[in-house]
Amino acid sequence: MNTIHEPARDLPLVEDCDVCVLGGSCTGVFAAVAASRMGARACVVEACGFFGGMATAGLVSIWHSTLDTNFERQIIAGLTTEVIERLQKRGGVTVFTRNPDRHCVLNTEELKIELDELTREAGVRPFLHTRFCAPIIDSGRLDAVAIEDKTGRRAIRAKVFIDATGDGDLVARMGLPCETRPRLQPPTTCMILRGIQTLARKRPDFSWPAMLRAADLPPSAQRGFLWTAHVPGASDDTLVAGTRMVDVDCSDADALTAAEIEGRRQTRALCDAIRAFEPNLPESLLANLPAHVGVRETRHARCVHRVTEQEVLTGFRFPDAIANGTYRVDIHHSEKPGLTFRYLDGREVYVVPGEKLQEGRWRPQTAENPAFYQVPYRALVPQGARNVLVAGRLMDADRGAYGALRVMVNCNQTGQAAGCAAALAAQRGISVADVPAAALRDVLRSQNAVII
Repeated sequence: MNTIHEPARDLPLVEDCDVCVLGGSCTGVFAAVAASRMGARACVVEACGFFGGMATAGLVSIWHSTLDTNFERQIIAGLTTEVIERLQKRGGVTVFTRNPDRHCVLNTEELKIELDELTREAGVRPFLHTRFCAPIIDSGRLDAVAIEDKTGRRAIRAKVFIDATGDGDLVARMGLPCETRPRLQPPTTCMILRGIQTLARKRPDFSWPAMLRAADLPPSAQRGFLWTAHVPGASDDTLVAGTRMVDVDCSDADALTAAEIEGRRQTRALCDAIRAFEPNLPESLLANLPAHVGVRETRHARCVHRVTEQEVLTGFRFPDAIANGTYRVDIHHSEKPGLTFRYLDGREVYVVPGEKLQEGRWRPQTAENPAFYQVPYRALVPQGARNVLVAGRLMDADRGAYGALRVMVNCNQTGQAAGCAAALAAQRGISVADVPAAALRDVLRSQNAVII
């Protein structure tokens, strides 16, 4: 490969803080806010002009249930439920209390503003339209990070850093152990379409599997999975997730570029199929496209503990648990059509659009089943790290466990936990690996997280 020499230069130090979070998804924002509420000086770096990550830039607007599998006990709270309550005051969320999943559908535009307010109230310093460029190591310890924004190349120094980039940009460039597995779960470009609900009432023969088959999509996309949700506060806007790009590693710049373009091509192809099915639609179908393709999986950090599918499905209890969840194991396949669900009650379902469900069991039926599973703090501590934590989908989990843990209500909790742990490490002058689990769990309780 040809190279060009970049001369060394001194970078202006734009911030010197306790906790620096890279990645302004809800996970990253919650990390910075949690640290700030503990009295730490915190900042958060985000490449987009707004916060929220996949929930806003990706239009992935569903947060799953905060209750256990029996819908009896609340197992998720903290900043997740605080944001839901704040959005409810503005009509920016629909909370489903009767459907089987008991999920929330967010208005992504209201969420953008609410996250601005959350960081402002907490005193977090925001860096928007800003990209992390490189780690700056001093005596084997991460001392600062180089960033690039409209002002130029600058530096942020912090006592503790949190990699909430989703792709492990910081840990990978530091040389901390991480891996990219074969058969990554494929990304999806979401879209908001206008008039779909009216169309479905007008044409009872309308079906999404038929639209997928009719669209100019690669076979892998037609045989993927499609789900929809009504946009809160909009009369007839529907979120649609039905595109699919296989064998794509979105932590690679060229692959990410190709995925973005192919996702938009598939979006138009799906719209063309709907228009061909009903030529007399009264208005443009396409109301909104995401600022970022919906990434399910790229790098994984290698941490002190790797959560296993067995630990998830059996509801294993960890002494350093910092998060709880119920979302099923959900693996979108890249090597074959459809996806596989595995549930805490032992059921297993294989789903392919337009085909009959294949139902079975991953274990025999039992009298009692786990009501939830947990995530340990150790799954956020990279091996060999002194002052770096990971949060969100970077957490260390095997293929099956990751299929359950990657959803946003779980990632949100890891962000709040990482922020609290980072503040404790900074305040006590200790390594992130030495943060006492009991102290961390006590702080999370004080921030209204559910700690069991």
